[in-house]
Amino acid sequence: MSFETVAWNAGEVVLIDQRRLPGEEIYLRLKTAVEVAEAIRDMVVRGAPAIGVTACMGLALGATQLEVKSRAEFNERFADLGRLFAATRPTARNLFWAVARMQSLVAAHPDKAPGDMAAILVAEGERVKQEDLRACHAMGRHGAALLEGPSRILTHCNAGGLATAGYGTALGIIRAAHAAGNITMVYADETRPFLQGARLTAWELHRDLIPVTLITDSMSGLMMRRGNVDAVVVGSDRIAANGDVANKIGTYLVAVAARDNNIPFYVAAPTTTVDLDTPTGDTIPIEERDPDEITMMGGVRLAPEGIQVANPAFDITPARLVTAIITETGVARPPYTESLAALVAAAS
Repeated sequence: MSFETVAWNAGEVVLIDQRRLPGEEIYLRLKTAVEVAEAIRDMVVRGAPAIGVTACMGLALGATQLEVKSRAEFNERFADLGRLFAATRPTARNLFWAVARMQSLVAAHPDKAPGDMAAILVAEGERVKQEDLRACHAMGRHGAALLEGPSRILTHCNAGGLATAGYGTALGIIRAAHAAGNITMVYADETRPFLQGARLTAWELHRDLIPVTLITDSMSGLMMRRGNVDAVVVGSDRIAANGDVANKIGTYLVAVAARDNNIPFYVAAPTTTVDLDTPTGDTIPIEERDPDEITMMGGVRLAPEGIQVANPAFDITPARLVTAIITETGVARPPYTESLAALVAAAS
């Protein structure tokens, strides 16, 4: 990749500030766990896999700075750090997976001194990043194999290198297919209100010389009906045990249009995004974000002041609309309660 989403460097967590793209490529050097948690909450970094990697590194950073007198005090303070990160974004499954992984690592080494335990956590953060990179490349291979020859792909939001440790989930598939000569065009929905498609996906693809056409969210149905789209590929922030998919708001409408036009609708996500403890999408928490994301843009008011605003960040696409779910361990197809459980088990 020609950019780095998240990195550990000399006792700091370094993040590309995704709020400033595509106009400015700025990297923030975060020196405390609180700063890292705030960066997740404030969308400096976004995308479930990237949030998971960042949370692991943020927890490791916090562990290195704990001033404690005993291992018991370390455990107590580290649990506080876990709660800090868990409170940042409610929908992304990888965030909670990351917190649980780091807490399990602490529990697995009860006799380590606080300084030694912190060093183990730092190494684990880098290990999680490398695992995510390998998973993205594996998803790319599995997904590209599903595309039959030269293809025109529609994608929604950003599930690329910026949403992961690098390479991407949905965009990982597109990158792998492009490398094989099988991408003729990518249609990127702008993804209101935060414009991840316009600002981030279009930036990534254009930078990699992958043909991309930016469209508004309301154009995707027409593009499909006109016969301009061969497949839809999106990412996910959480997948329920039955295959219901939580993804950026607007994904459900794209899936409905794809089904109406007999176009395959693929979801790409690592097994860490699959939540087997959540039976269906009905109980996945949906984050409600600041109304100003809808009523304001670049400091300019777009709607009457005082207007009532709803701003759910995600929606749920029912499993019946999903053609297949592509993970690093293989491709799940209906019935998802069986195929997802098998792929998660294969990743363990």
